[in-house]
Amino acid sequence: MSCLGCDLANAKLPVHTICENELINCFLDIDPFNEGHTLILPKRHVKELTELTDEETLAVMEAAKYISEKLNMCLKPDGITINQNGGKFSDLTHFHMHVIPRYENDGFTWSESLIKDDADQRLAETADKLR
Repeated sequence: MSCLGCDLANAKLPVHTICENELINCFLDIDPFNEGHTLILPKRHVKELTELTDEETLAVMEAAKYISEKLNMCLKPDGITINQNGGKFSDLTHFHMHVIPRYENDGFTWSESLIKDDADQRLAETADKLR
């Protein structure tokens, strides 16, 4: 089975690599939200965050920190947003994390949920359930 994420992570397709090691590859997004928008992908085929090994998880987080430091130093954004979309919300069939430099009034939004289920009224119950 062919996987676009595997091909990108293992540089079988052209990418603009920022940093990499034996576990991950970090490269510029081809459709960046802002200049410097970087993706972090494991080289091993992994679909979800929960499938990463502890070593891969550490490599992803260390890369996110390193990329954030480089973005702050080189592009001087107002902030950085780091996100990962899983399941049906992932646009690849391969785990990837976004590191996005942000600027005031750049249009990036985090909207309120359209699902009104009174989750804010069940915080203690939900916390108990998740423990």
